[in-house]
Amino acid sequence: MPTVGVPAEVAEGERRVALVPATVAKLTSSGWNVNVESGAGTAAGFPDAQYSTAGATVTDRAAALASEVVVGVSPPPADLVRSLQPGSTVAGFLEPYVNEELMRATCESGLTAIAVEAIPRTTLAQSMDALSSQTNLAGYAAVLLAAHDAPKVFPMMVTAAGTIAPARVLILGVGVAGLQAIATARRLGAVVHAYDIRPETAEQVESLGAKFVAAPTADADAGGYAVEVEEDIQARQHAALAPYVAQADIIVTTAQIPGRPAPLLVTTEMVSTMHAGSVIVDMAAGTGGNVEPSRPDEVIDVGGARIHGPTNLAAHVPGDASRMYSRNLETMLERLASLEDALTEDAIFSEAAVIVEGKAQHPRTRALLGLDET
Repeated sequence: MPTVGVPAEVAEGERRVALVPATVAKLTSSGWNVNVESGAGTAAGFPDAQYSTAGATVTDRAAALASEVVVGVSPPPADLVRSLQPGSTVAGFLEPYVNEELMRATCESGLTAIAVEAIPRTTLAQSMDALSSQTNLAGYAAVLLAAHDAPKVFPMMVTAAGTIAPARVLILGVGVAGLQAIATARRLGAVVHAYDIRPETAEQVESLGAKFVAAPTADADAGGYAVEVEEDIQARQHAALAPYVAQADIIVTTAQIPGRPAPLLVTTEMVSTMHAGSVIVDMAAGTGGNVEPSRPDEVIDVGGARIHGPTNLAAHVPGDASRMYSRNLETMLERLASLEDALTEDAIFSEAAVIVEGKAQHPRTRALLGLDET
C-alpha cells in the first residue's frame, strides 16, 4: 500500500482536516502508511494524540508532503503542489475548471490530480461524493448564520407578553444545500418558501413542509444541474420572486451552475424592498452571487438588510464536516488502491482524475489550460 500524507490546511478560515483518526485507523489496518502533519486536525477537534493512537505517524510538513498520495480539503496554493514529489498524487477540492495557476503547476510538476468536486454524481460514486457531503452541511450552517445575525427568532412563540410570529424564510436553489437549508429552517420553526428553476424539485420542497414558489421553470441538464436561462425568463423570475423577497426575514440562496457564473436571482432593487434587520446569506457569492450586491466573504448593508457572502460554510462545523469528508476520501483511497485498470479507464476516476502524470485529461481542464486550441 502507498503512503498517504495529510498536511495542515493553509487557506484562511479553513478548520477542516482531510482525514480524521477513525478513518486513519481503518486505512492503517488495511496496510496504508499515514503521515499526518502535527496540528493538522486541531481546529476540527482531533489532537495529534488521537492520530498516533489510530496508527498514523505524526510528523512535520515536509514528511507529509513527501507522501505518494497527499490529501487536502481546500485548494492548495500552487507553490505547495510544486513541492510534491513528481509522480505523486494530490487529491481534494482543486477547482479544476477555473484555477488555472493550480492546474498548470500540477501539470508542470508531473503530478496526478484527483478533484473531488469532479466525482460523478452516480450511484457507484455516491459514497465518494464529497461535494454533496460538504454542501449539505453548508446549507445547515447558512441557516444558523442567518439565525445568529437576525434580530428575530425563527419559531412562533405564544407568551404572556404577546405572540411572536414565525420568521419568514425564502430559500432559492433546491439542491443538496437548499434542501438542508429548508429542513433546518423548518426545524427551527420558520415558515419557509423555496424556489428552483427545476420543476421536479417542487415535490421535494413540499415534502419538507415548505411551499414551492410559482416562478418560471426549465429542465435540468444531463447531469441534473440547473441551466442558464434567457434574459426574458430571468426577468419573469425576478417579477415572481420580488414579493417573496420583500416579505422575507431571511433569504438563503444556493443556486449554482457548475463551471459558470451563478444565476442572478435577487437584484439590488429587490433587496431595497426588504425591511431593516432582514438577513441574506448568499452561498453563491464566490461564483458571482445569486444576490447582486453580495461580495465573497464580506457583509454588505443595503438599506438595513445585511447580506453575507460566505464561501466556506462547511468550515463553520469542522468536526462533522471533516468526518464526512474523511469517509468520502476513505472510499476513494480504497478504490484507488484496488484499481487495476488505468485511471482514465475507471468509471469514476476518468472524471475525477483531471490530470494524470502531468497530462491534463479532463476536457474542461484542458480547455482552461488552452490545450485544445488550434
